Amino acid sequence: MTTDVLVADDPLYEQLYDVRREAEDIGNLIDVNAVMPRLHQLRAQAPVHKGRVRELLGLPHHDRHVRARERQHFAVLTYDACEKAFRDPQTFSNSVQGNDNPANELTMGILEMDPPMHRAYRRTIQPKFLMPEALGWWRTRTIDGIVERLIDRMAQGDRAELNLDFCARIPVYTITTAIGLDGDEALRFRHAYLNSTSSSRNVTMEERIRNGRIVEDTVLGLIAARRAEPQDDLISFLIKTRLQLPGQPARPLTDREIMTHAKLVMVAGGGTSWRQMGITLFALLTHRDQFEAVKADRALIADAIEESLRWNPTAPYFYRMVMHDVEFYGHHIPAGSVIELGLGPANRDPSRWHDPDSFDLHREKLTNMAFGLGTHRCLGMNVARVEIETGINALLDAFPKLRLDPDAEAPFMTGGLEQQGVSGLPVLLR
Repeated sequence: MTTDVLVADDPLYEQLYDVRREAEDIGNLIDVNAVMPRLHQLRAQAPVHKGRVRELLGLPHHDRHVRARERQHFAVLTYDACEKAFRDPQTFSNSVQGNDNPANELTMGILEMDPPMHRAYRRTIQPKFLMPEALGWWRTRTIDGIVERLIDRMAQGDRAELNLDFCARIPVYTITTAIGLDGDEALRFRHAYLNSTSSSRNVTMEERIRNGRIVEDTVLGLIAARRAEPQDDLISFLIKTRLQLPGQPARPLTDREIMTHAKLVMVAGGGTSWRQMGITLFALLTHRDQFEAVKADRALIADAIEESLRWNPTAPYFYRMVMHDVEFYGHHIPAGSVIELGLGPANRDPSRWHDPDSFDLHREKLTNMAFGLGTHRCLGMNVARVEIETGINALLDAFPKLRLDPDAEAPFMTGGLEQQGVSGLPVLLR
């Protein structure tokens, strides 16, 4: 495994890890800071509203999911209402995810599934994402090494842009190594995948097809190599595991099932952790009293991560398909409708948190919804937490005088309605 490319100045980092550009490319850019006050007003009026969140906020139309088009939407804005929906996957289905295709293939894998299929497929990959594995296998095989390399690289100068120089690179290398790809394939894979979906507005159908073939050829080639010569990586693990579907004998995963797992891990793991790490550092660097508290007591890093997840989750909205008519918080919601679960608004519900718009790592520890709840609680949340905590600890060890660069543009939250992050993190290291 070569790590040189992961610490090199590859222009694809700027192309793929710019939160604002990501939103612009799919026509989803909003003024993030202007949204929450209006959401507070809507939540105070009712926990659930008929209509799309964008419609209620007066924002331009945008379809997050192909399967949600031309359907009636309902916006869910309180913690209790979101929790109730998350806990009822039979009524509120995740089948809204993914893209329709002629073969009816589950392109997003377990994200599109509901119990009991979801449970069976998730069990084939879940063991590698439990906290003992995150603290053991993931750290020793991937996380510790890339964090050390990135710290050494930044230590050669007095300034850094943490969003690109640090946050973006840790998850890419972590997932790439875990899957079994070489370092220089990671960015190419992510670039090809993001340009193979229907969400990118600036890519022709011919380019989507070509990029889709790159994605499939890359993963299927890796699977073939690992069948011939297993190694200590996630692909080899998935080749050995067994799928137990209801009423069927246990069997190995097919190549396409393994590929779907791998694509999901690569894209989700390489995106959300990067943005949430940036949000956590943004919160600390703009709240110096809490930053100093974390420096003095490293046990508070975990609290800072959890509070950043509550304060500004990088994925503030999830969508569900309504499978049958249901009465839900004063609304008759017909089958075939889509509900938009406002994790961001729920995480700032004043009935659950005092002064919810403030970042306060010392607040009462209550479960937040950043990783979802119930059946589809984020598979990679333990790895993400370990990545962020390891990264922040290393920054504080190496650069105790770390602070925002006063001569650079001040960072701010940006992005689309469903994917948000910090505009940048220009810092002084000494």
